[in-house]
Amino acid sequence: MAVVSLMAVGSMAQQQLGQRPRVKSPVINADGTVTFNFFDPSAQEVSVNGDFNEISNKRLTMTKGDNGVWTVTTEPLGPELYSYSLTVDGQRFIDPANSYVNRDISTLSNIFIVSKSNDDKGHLYSVNDVPHGTLSRVWYDSPTLGQQRRMTVYLPPTYDGKKKFPVMYLLHGHGGDETAWGDLGRTSQIMDNLIAEGKCVPMIVVMPNGNPTCNAAPGWWHEGMYTPDGNAFRDRGAKASMEESFMDIVNYVDAHYQTIAKRSGRAVTGLSMGGGHTFGISRLYPNAFDYYGLQSAAVFVPGNNANGRPGASANDKEKYDKQMADLFASKPKLFWIAIGSQDFLMQANQGLRKYLDDHQYHYEYYENDGGHIWRNWRIYLTMFAQMIFK
Repeated sequence: MAVVSLMAVGSMAQQQLGQRPRVKSPVINADGTVTFNFFDPSAQEVSVNGDFNEISNKRLTMTKGDNGVWTVTTEPLGPELYSYSLTVDGQRFIDPANSYVNRDISTLSNIFIVSKSNDDKGHLYSVNDVPHGTLSRVWYDSPTLGQQRRMTVYLPPTYDGKKKFPVMYLLHGHGGDETAWGDLGRTSQIMDNLIAEGKCVPMIVVMPNGNPTCNAAPGWWHEGMYTPDGNAFRDRGAKASMEESFMDIVNYVDAHYQTIAKRSGRAVTGLSMGGGHTFGISRLYPNAFDYYGLQSAAVFVPGNNANGRPGASANDKEKYDKQMADLFASKPKLFWIAIGSQDFLMQANQGLRKYLDDHQYHYEYYENDGGHIWRNWRIYLTMFAQMIFK
């Protein structure tokens, strides 16, 4: 009787499991709309919160069917990589039917890609049937910081350890780490596709950790599995700044890879905090790099109230002026500024542009819609990669 009873319970469990709808989500429809599905018969209210609107998030209310599946379909979406999450009775969840997830600082979000042709952004951000480069996590010694630190290195498909390649140093923003550009920025996909299409020069891409008090991404160094919040260990202090220690990275890369180890073979670019680091690197080492890209950069001009640093001393401004004069006297091949029209750092970037204009320093400028978002930074990376080493 006990055996029969257990068999009956097992049979009921299997029957209930079989009756549960097989939910697929998201579903990319032929017309560019996207349908989300979520199974929870007991939920009272479910919505999708995603970056479908370029300026701000747009929440879509889902409708529950008789089978307990909640569903909603977007308007047609343009080609892009999108991120989203679900809100179920006031609580945020990732979509259990979608295994593709990215981490931004401590926030997990689902992702999907919309593509309509081989010429659009969705195709560029996808893994396509082209030769693939190698993405590695590499530990290096930083004598300046007194640490062993981790970075991500992309080697192009044709890298064979013999031919020398130029190097682009790609820097993340506040709260990011050496995984940010690879995961959120789709660097390897973008580079693979651009190289395959002959749109950029094959190059090595180095993505270091820009936090001098953190050796590596959360969970990948001796501090263990702490909760990342963008300010971890900020109060610890560091022996030097990211900019002051940056040549440790360059020296390691030149020593361990086949690089064009001179100015003409080096570029540096970064977003937000990484754009500020790029700007600082340009002033500290005016003859080390030929190409600079400031993406939504956290920059300032001493004494300029618009940049939030009105208290700079006369010595600070004199030092800054000399650094800028030395930089542009060295004639870099490219000094590029890119930012979205709704970016909260627009005023600071306008202050920098005014300084450059007043001193007749040559630079190139690109402005598009949107704010301080990864959608823009993927665009800027795509553009910058096609402008360098030509």
